[in-house]
Amino acid sequence: MSKEKKLKKIKKEVINCKKCSLYKTRTLPVIGQGNHNTDIILIGEAPGANEDKTGIPFCGKSGDFLDEMLNRAGIKREDVYICNLLKCRPPKNRDPNSKELKACTPYLDRQIELIKPKVISSLGRYSMEFLMKKYGLDEQLDKISNIHGQVFDVKSLNLKLVPLYHPAVAVYNANMKDTLIEDFKILKDI
Repeated sequence: MSKEKKLKKIKKEVINCKKCSLYKTRTLPVIGQGNHNTDIILIGEAPGANEDKTGIPFCGKSGDFLDEMLNRAGIKREDVYICNLLKCRPPKNRDPNSKELKACTPYLDRQIELIKPKVISSLGRYSMEFLMKKYGLDEQLDKISNIHGQVFDVKSLNLKLVPLYHPAVAVYNANMKDTLIEDFKILKDI
């Protein structure tokens, strides 16, 4: 089965998923979007209200700023793959719980396995913590303010993990904009 067919199978599974209670409150699941042959996957925490309405990851103000950061780094949005730990929006944008993560992250694992990126960038504290633990980088885990923009090697997978602030940080705090723009340039460099 081709990569495209396998990714479509995942999409169909997510659309029909009832492994946790989030399916009851979602409008649309947000499976992911972008280039299936990319070297870079960007992973956020979970869909927000705009994403839930459209099924598109990182749309609205955060998505606009994400696009700006990618463009300034010389990367086109359509050249990366963007998704989240969870495919459905938690009510009131609360943090995912362990049951939801256990139910949903196997879809993400399969997406990563099929796309085979060279770089995974976590967008925000929550996805940073989850991915660093997942890839055995627990001992290097620190506050995002201390490790944003750093490159961590996952030697067993020939993969680099780059924690970045969530784009919403700059939407709510204009003083962070330059930091995020500089951090995103690291993706182009590696």
